[in-house]
Amino acid sequence: MKLVTWNVQWFCGLDDVISMERVLREARAMADFDVLCLQEVADNYPLLTGNAGYDQAARLLDLLPGFEVCFGAAVDELGRNGQCQRFGNLVATRLPVAQVQHHPLPYPADAGVRSMQRICTSVTVVTPHGPVRVMTTHLEFYSTRQRMAQAQALVDIHVQACGHAARPPMDDETGAPFQNKVHTASAVLCGDFNFEIANAEYALIQCGAAPDATRLTDAWPLLHGDTPHDPTFRLFDRRYGPVPITCDFVFVSEDLAPRVKRLEVNTLTRASDHQPVLLELH
Repeated sequence: MKLVTWNVQWFCGLDDVISMERVLREARAMADFDVLCLQEVADNYPLLTGNAGYDQAARLLDLLPGFEVCFGAAVDELGRNGQCQRFGNLVATRLPVAQVQHHPLPYPADAGVRSMQRICTSVTVVTPHGPVRVMTTHLEFYSTRQRMAQAQALVDIHVQACGHAARPPMDDETGAPFQNKVHTASAVLCGDFNFEIANAEYALIQCGAAPDATRLTDAWPLLHGDTPHDPTFRLFDRRYGPVPITCDFVFVSEDLAPRVKRLEVNTLTRASDHQPVLLELH
């Protein structure tokens, strides 16, 4: 399974031009991906740089024939123009989809701090090696309080899923909504986490799981050892800080760790203000 995760900044490049086609070309140049996880996908935000005044998730469905597109709106609101606006993350995949879940993340009050609702979209795909739960998210940038609560919630979501895999609900073959689900402890958690390696949230993701849940681990050191992570943010655009950092990660459950074959960052593209990350499992 080849997976690319990328905060695409509503497909707006550093030239302030929105091009969904350019983003897909850059992603495909990294790999013939089976799963594409994108953050900051917009629907009807014409005032965003480049004019994101259209449904980008719907457009992506046209641009990716043979893929299923699962869009999770973190923000779903009535805009200044009186029309619905949505902003969030999505998973596009050509693998069979067994289940889709959208988990709103905690949004505790933090007075005077710029913030918005966040979400984790979880899509269970069927691979030749069995089902894998792909979770993609984009955590709060400005509020440490909210980001920490959201990191804990991601761990809780994973622990809950592992619990269902270990202790499945009662069998139900009626075809009703209670029918059997595909539960799995095998997971990939990826996205723009807006924390760095030295932050407590990074450790929490990897050490916060319950004893009966598969532990999540950063995939980078599995292949690269002590070599520092390639930066994924602020390489070319320094509006949010003076030096490049790594805040886009791929975490894998411990059972998938031996299957990690590639973990790479494209540090050259300027199709967004973030850099895409490729994970390949054999």
